[in-house]
Amino acid sequence: MKRIIQCLLLGAWGLWSVLAAAAVEANTANVADLDSVKGIGPSTSSRIVEARKAGPFKDWADFVARVRGIGPGSAAKLSDNGLTINGQTYTATTPVAAKSSNKPAAVAVKPEEPAAKKP
Repeated sequence: MKRIIQCLLLGAWGLWSVLAAAAVEANTANVADLDSVKGIGPSTSSRIVEARKAGPFKDWADFVARVRGIGPGSAAKLSDNGLTINGQTYTATTPVAAKSSNKPAAVAVKPEEPAAKKP
C-alpha cells in the first residue's frame, strides 16, 4: 500500500512539473497565464495584453517593438521561462527591430571657429 501511494505521489509530481513548464502563448494567454511566466509580473502582463489589442504579435521582433520595457535580453529570458510567440521561442538570431522613440534625434553641433585675426 505504501508503495502505491509513493507511485501516485511521484506521478502527480511529474505531471505537475510538466504542466508548470508548459509554454504560454503571448497571443492567447490571459493575464493570469502571463503572470505565471517567471519574469512577467502584473504590469508587464497588462502591457502585453494592451499591445495585443492592436492585433496579434507576428513574431518576437514585433513583440519586442510593441511591448514597452521588453528588449532582446528580457525576451530571451521570457522565452527560456516558457513564453512563446506563435509557438516559436526566441533565438539569438531572431531579428529585432529598433524601437521607435518620441525623442528627437540628437544632432551634433560643431562650434564655430573664431574669425582669423588680421595682422
